[in-house]
Amino acid sequence: MKGDLELVQIVDTVMAEAARRSGSWLACHRGCCQCCIGPFPINALDAIRLREGLAVLAARDPDRADRVAKRAGASATRLHRQFPGDTAAQVLEIEGAADDEPCPALDPDSGSCDLYEARPITCRTFGPAVRFPFESKEHNVGVCELCYQGATDEQIAACEVEIDTRCENELLDVLKKSEGVRGETLVAFALAEAS
Repeated sequence: MKGDLELVQIVDTVMAEAARRSGSWLACHRGCCQCCIGPFPINALDAIRLREGLAVLAARDPDRADRVAKRAGASATRLHRQFPGDTAAQVLEIEGAADDEPCPALDPDSGSCDLYEARPITCRTFGPAVRFPFESKEHNVGVCELCYQGATDEQIAACEVEIDTRCENELLDVLKKSEGVRGETLVAFALAEAS
């Protein structure tokens, strides 16, 4: 989807600035994968991007893509067994649900994301001090607990970037109207559907 590519470019540009401002305060690196454990909601754009990323990986490295697909299928099976019915909603509603479930895109050997270029917006924006201006005041700045160790509030604020992802909502509205796609899902379900 053309608009999604533009959204990703906007987000990646702002996040590059966040990394520049944060410098050594930023703990994120290849192999740091604490944020890749436990389910989190993704939207229809993220799901489409992940499925497309898996298809690209399958063409480039079929064995690696097969491992991702198998991890996704196994994760989806475990989640369906543990949370029958509307699984995604239940997992997201119940605090602590499946907290030890790794993201299927996470390579357990390297601790890196096998679908990094296709990762969800949440994954792209997690870590540095990011302000989402259209969210409520209590929830509009996110920071990974591993980053900014020993930093003062003023030092964190100096690293902060603002990112406006409202265009994502417009793209989701288009998807809903054109294809009836809506709601949130989990990475495991998005990838298991692609297999």
